[in-house]
Amino acid sequence: MSDSTVVPSHGSYLLPHFEHATVADAMHPGILSCAADAAPAEVARTMSTHHVHCVVVKATGADEAPVWGIISDLDLLSACIREDAPDTAAELARQPVVRLETTAPLRDAAELMLTRGISHIVAVNPETDRPVGILSTLDIAGVLAWGEM
Repeated sequence: MSDSTVVPSHGSYLLPHFEHATVADAMHPGILSCAADAAPAEVARTMSTHHVHCVVVKATGADEAPVWGIISDLDLLSACIREDAPDTAAELARQPVVRLETTAPLRDAAELMLTRGISHIVAVNPETDRPVGILSTLDIAGVLAWGEM
């Protein structure tokens, strides 16, 4: 059995303190997505290739919101052990789509995640209301860990 050593480290980028941070400060810009009819294996490949914990399911119709659903890594795991595993991303998406403007305080996002029991929020541009990124609980942890004190 090997011994592990914890080495103190410092963040590779500066972030504002949690109390002053916004969604834009913590989110990952860009959206990894799949079509509603994508197979679960395709969703798994996207998550694995990009080392992410969620994939957004895109809407298929012009009159639908651009983000139809979110598939988390836990949704994917749940599907692979169920007898009646879903065949498509649309059936796999279990997390509700929660949107928040990039200018919103990070504290508001954290409270929303806790009250809704979700781990990802779609960040939207406040001027266009279009999705511009994803905020995860891990992104918030990064601000807590590396934000200026």
